[in-house]
Amino acid sequence: MQTYRVAIVGTGGIAAVHASNLARTDNRAELVAACDVAEARLQAFGDEHGIVGRYQSLTELLAEAKPDIVHLCTPPMMHIDQAIECLEAGAHVLSEKPPALSLADFDRLNEAQAKGGAQFSCVFQHRFGDASAAARSLIGGSEFGRPLVARCDTLWYRPDEYFDLPWRGTWKAEGGGPTMGHGIHQFDLLLHLLGPWEEVNAIASRQARATSTEDFSAALVRFENGAAATVINSLLSPRETSDIRVDCEFATIELSHLYGYGTKDWTITAAPGHEDAVSGAWAGQPLERGSGHSAQFLAMYDALDAGRPLPAGADSARQTLEFAAAIYASAFTGQPVRRGQIVPGHAFYEGMDGDGRGTRVLASTARA
Repeated sequence: MQTYRVAIVGTGGIAAVHASNLARTDNRAELVAACDVAEARLQAFGDEHGIVGRYQSLTELLAEAKPDIVHLCTPPMMHIDQAIECLEAGAHVLSEKPPALSLADFDRLNEAQAKGGAQFSCVFQHRFGDASAAARSLIGGSEFGRPLVARCDTLWYRPDEYFDLPWRGTWKAEGGGPTMGHGIHQFDLLLHLLGPWEEVNAIASRQARATSTEDFSAALVRFENGAAATVINSLLSPRETSDIRVDCEFATIELSHLYGYGTKDWTITAAPGHEDAVSGAWAGQPLERGSGHSAQFLAMYDALDAGRPLPAGADSARQTLEFAAAIYASAFTGQPVRRGQIVPGHAFYEGMDGDGRGTRVLASTARA
């Protein structure tokens, strides 16, 4: 097993999560460099985590530290350009969400990956707990049956002062509100469990927060396998919770947590007459590891060791980003959106705001 040279770009709050989780990867990673434009913050971060290489320029970091993997922990509007620079330099990229602010920007990754021979992956850490892997393998199988109905709720609370940072709550910097910046983790897991989505009907509104984006969205989704789901993304919910429920023919699978889960956060309920088959199928799965960044890091290293494509790589990350775009496109046009419909030339391919349509719709419906 190789030990990978890792660099972190951006040294804010989420970077500390990355650094602490890197320390729990059983020496699979060596944190060799950090980068931030703010000198004082960079030095404090470097001191706290024992990082020797400290840079205020990503270009210099890539040239001098020569990392195998770069973790992008910067604000959302910086992700795509930094990812392209790293990929072209031959460094693999693990980017915080959202991976890009539009499908048009995201599709620029294709050329960069080909040029540098490196791969892109997005931080979707909820995919990597043992229980999510077990649920994914059992949904649609003989013991649990095919999925029929599901719901996916990201009900979080962010007060007005959360948006004091000038880049928060803006289309230009974040690409959207809770649909892009918060609920994306949970509905990525839903897509991971249920497979390709087919059609989205959605609404979005600005109920209370003084942002230019939505602070709430809701979608009704039809999946390729026939399952139907509701997806709600909110920053207005004082009792915060993240929930997924999937009702299959013979079992209900439920996950209720907030920012990360363990096996105890999952509940399996069998349909009458199917108790033994369902409980036996669930108990027969490996369920030791909870979700989290370190679980994804280790999966990434295993893939690189074996020469496999990275998990949560560019193709699957794009599917999740396309789903977010479809929610916005449906909400702001009042029309259903099908997978594959948002292509070059479509108003919502270039940005989640639909060339200003979202801003106009939200302004016309905002509550006083």
